[in-house]
Amino acid sequence: MDLPFCPKPSPLQAVSDAVTERAGVQLFVKRDDLLHPTVSGNKWRKLKYLLQSLDPADSPRLLTFGGAHSNHLYALAAAGAALQVPTVGIVRGEEYAHPARETSTLRFCREQGMELHFVSREHYRQRHDPAYLQQLQSTFRATLVVPEGGTTSLALPGVRELVQETEAQLGYRPIYYAVAAGTGGTAAGILSAGAQVLAFSALKGGHFLEKEIEELLPPETCVGTLQLFTEYHQGGYGRHSPQLLAFIQKFEQEHGILLEQVYTGKLFFGLYDLLQKGYFPAGSTLVAVHTGGLQGRLPGL
Repeated sequence: MDLPFCPKPSPLQAVSDAVTERAGVQLFVKRDDLLHPTVSGNKWRKLKYLLQSLDPADSPRLLTFGGAHSNHLYALAAAGAALQVPTVGIVRGEEYAHPARETSTLRFCREQGMELHFVSREHYRQRHDPAYLQQLQSTFRATLVVPEGGTTSLALPGVRELVQETEAQLGYRPIYYAVAAGTGGTAAGILSAGAQVLAFSALKGGHFLEKEIEELLPPETCVGTLQLFTEYHQGGYGRHSPQLLAFIQKFEQEHGILLEQVYTGKLFFGLYDLLQKGYFPAGSTLVAVHTGGLQGRLPGL
């Protein structure tokens, strides 16, 4: 299927301040938040080849999963509307079916024509069970189930292009790529390009991500090394602290780069903590990947 939106390579922005200068490192931000107004960040990377593989003759209808603030639901709803492909979102938490609990993300999904179905957290945990998936496909007449976060076998090639773009822009390979982690698909894609990855879990108890990232990698592939940081979750998915919000505001004032409190804020908060602790050898070059998701910013942040 031809895509009506073909983003150009996203900019690579140098970031320099008192923290990076004391640490003696070069920090760049891969601005994937600027790829596309709605299908942005890592979601564009993950969905690109999946969407291209769709055949209009098959009357595709996509079903996927996500939370009330899911960047993936938001992006797939927008892409489905642009391609005139029906989409169904299975949303974690029955309470969000109440109009008073509707988030801006869910409202946008509805406006794009996505059919939302709210399930209990118990039912949501079955999203990997083949029998449950078959039942959902039958109920909602879906031709394809897209996993939570959009990570399929077609997602990794799209993410690998991020590495190719970055190294063409830099002229060399940075020592590390730093990325926020929810399902681990973006980290896996960068690793599959042979790069070294620092992944910052946005989830409480995110140690399981290491195994899930490994399982996403193709067998017999020469991959980079992964370092997973699980202590910067700020209380869990979708949660934040006053310290995180203060950091986000200061970072935006200094660099003009908007962050949000679910993923990218935690990434940069953790990265700057490591910089201040002298974690990186002087002379290191780091690339932090801005994975978008700005529609999930707190009002007034």
